[in-house]
Amino acid sequence: MSNKAPRQAIALSYDGDQAPTLSAKGEDELAEAILALAREHEVPIYENAELVRLLARLELGEQIPEALYLTIAEIIAFAWQLRGKVPAGFNDTAPGERDVPPDLPRLPNGTL
Repeated sequence: MSNKAPRQAIALSYDGDQAPTLSAKGEDELAEAILALAREHEVPIYENAELVRLLARLELGEQIPEALYLTIAEIIAFAWQLRGKVPAGFNDTAPGERDVPPDLPRLPNGTL
């Protein structure tokens, strides 16, 4: 008898309006099928066994708990960045440079 925990996988759906929801979950063969489908469709895969264990407790279609919003938001933002996408209105400049006129002289290292 093996004490090894089964391999788990989950999938989240996110429409940009509501909190992400659990769209798939499974162990062992089903987990492998979820991962294979993600790879086939070039969906970024984030591996974190503890987070998967937490999210696997949800029912299919259930929104992620508010306590995990920041964690999941960071993962989604990283996945978007990997694909070269940014949300509408996103400004990737440093806070101190956002309202600086482009013709303002700068030091050789790029600072004002």
